[in-house]
Amino acid sequence: MKPLPPSEWADWNDERLLDLRLSDLLLDLPGSSVEPLIAQVRQELAERDLRIHPHFWLSDEWFCPDGVPGVAIPFYLAHPRLARLEQSQMLEVEGGSPEWCLRILRHELGHALENAYRLRRLKRRRELFGLSSRKYPQFYTPKPYSKSFVLHLDSWYAQSHPDEDFAETFAVWLTPGSDWAKRYQGWKALQKLEYMDALMKSLAGKRPAVTNRRCPEALRSLRKTLREHYETRRGHYGVGEADLYDRDLKRLFSSEPEHAGNPTASRFLSRLRKEARRAVGTWARERQYTIDQVLGDMMERCRGLNLRLRGPEEEARSQFLILLTVQTMHYLHSGRHRLYL
Repeated sequence: MKPLPPSEWADWNDERLLDLRLSDLLLDLPGSSVEPLIAQVRQELAERDLRIHPHFWLSDEWFCPDGVPGVAIPFYLAHPRLARLEQSQMLEVEGGSPEWCLRILRHELGHALENAYRLRRLKRRRELFGLSSRKYPQFYTPKPYSKSFVLHLDSWYAQSHPDEDFAETFAVWLTPGSDWAKRYQGWKALQKLEYMDALMKSLAGKRPAVTNRRCPEALRSLRKTLREHYETRRGHYGVGEADLYDRDLKRLFSSEPEHAGNPTASRFLSRLRKEARRAVGTWARERQYTIDQVLGDMMERCRGLNLRLRGPEEEARSQFLILLTVQTMHYLHSGRHRLYL
């Protein structure tokens, strides 16, 4: 099948669009909302006299391949119709705002720069950040209050692997006006930032050793359908084990006959769902889809246990937001925190 331009599919409904293969989407970065943001981060590199010239291409997710001084950008950022599909399938658009997109671009440029100058070989880099050869975990357990790592992307991402720690530290260093020396004063992470500052100054004006323009997993090579793509992604962020919530839900709601005339807990949570997801996401720094899965499992248990409100809705609302936050944090600390890498 010949790739189709947006004029062919932009008006399709989700069900029809999901049957398209990724390779069927005729898309490009020039003219997209990402193009000026790419220009901005390139300018930020130039202002530091870093001579890397990263290239960018469309794929199915954000990533920077080993040995490539470039960055793959997810296809849905190249067209607003695909961004809406992403929202409907994943409940958020990763990198969908200019600020969020810039944060991810700076992070991925950290990987690209490390590839370009082969920085993983440096002894001090290995001492401060750890070995790149360490296997990426399927799960990791973040420590939200650790001061050994910078805070840049959500989910305390710097803690997941030494390479992510380096990229996150670089992103904080590169961000204009971040005032990292003041912000991280008293943190162990400041030592990494000071090293990053000295390292980048030593690279200023130097040509990178690696300059290939490879584009692994480019969009035109991906034969899976959008439906298959999203089924896989949702599988990575699933939670399960809903019966773990029973005790807490029974404390908050009731199945006693005296409350039989009250609204059902599941209906109450359905009305609260969007607000709760956003409120907990702001505090817990976790993906909307994961929070929604926890919430959805709780609603299912409420139906199964025939639970209803005990008292005023406003009181139940505040108590449930606390419960959802606790359960989300428990998920983070339980060793079941899933990475999509």
